[in-house]
Amino acid sequence: MAAPSDEEGAVGPRCHHRSPAMLDVPFLPFCAFLGALGLLCVAMMGTWCQHWRGGFSLDGSSRTFNWHPVLMVTGLVVLYGAAALVYRIPHTWSGPKLPWKVLHGSLALGAFVLTVLGLAAVFCFHNSQGTPNMYSLHSWMGLGTVLLFSCQWAAGFGAFLLPWAPTWLRALYKPIHVFFGSTILMLSVASCVSGINEKLFFSLKNGTMAYKLLPAEAVFANTLGLLILIFGVLVVAALARPSWKRPDSDSPDSRQ
Repeated sequence: MAAPSDEEGAVGPRCHHRSPAMLDVPFLPFCAFLGALGLLCVAMMGTWCQHWRGGFSLDGSSRTFNWHPVLMVTGLVVLYGAAALVYRIPHTWSGPKLPWKVLHGSLALGAFVLTVLGLAAVFCFHNSQGTPNMYSLHSWMGLGTVLLFSCQWAAGFGAFLLPWAPTWLRALYKPIHVFFGSTILMLSVASCVSGINEKLFFSLKNGTMAYKLLPAEAVFANTLGLLILIFGVLVVAALARPSWKRPDSDSPDSRQ
């Protein structure tokens, strides 16, 4: 390999070292911003359902359906995103790994429970109203995401939390687990955004509130969809950032 010229040696390394510094963002402030954004998404979804869609109930009416989007965004997007970022916290990089595994799995399990409750709400609404289930692309995508999520959690529990799982199995499954973690999050975001759009098309039909006229509800819900999308993209970007990844370790503590 040819040696770099003096100019290359003088300019190249400086540019190489300066760029990461210019783009470097501390993890904890970024995480705090991401948490605030996630809470904003949940708050806006609750506000939309309360202010424009009639509030919440368990009577099988449209107010029962309103639990569906709130629980889905809270569980399948925000809480799931928090679970995905556990191993990016610098404090998790030293000491026993088992407590952080338990936290990661518990957050994911909490997200799954909220997701199941969200599905129960929409099925209860459809059945009480005589509306067919599972006919739209949104419903197919959403249910597929939940099924993939359940498989992901079960496989992760078996591979990383059960003490008799062999080391070679964990090493083999780890990149698969990481890949599907990001995939499930983006599928969740896509499902939520498509659900918001579908709800607006169903709800804003008459001449004074037609979706194409962009009433205040449509502006609010469209903005919410964009914020959910931004949240998902930022979480995936954090997961892909090399400097925020937990260093691999072959110590016994890391293999608990």
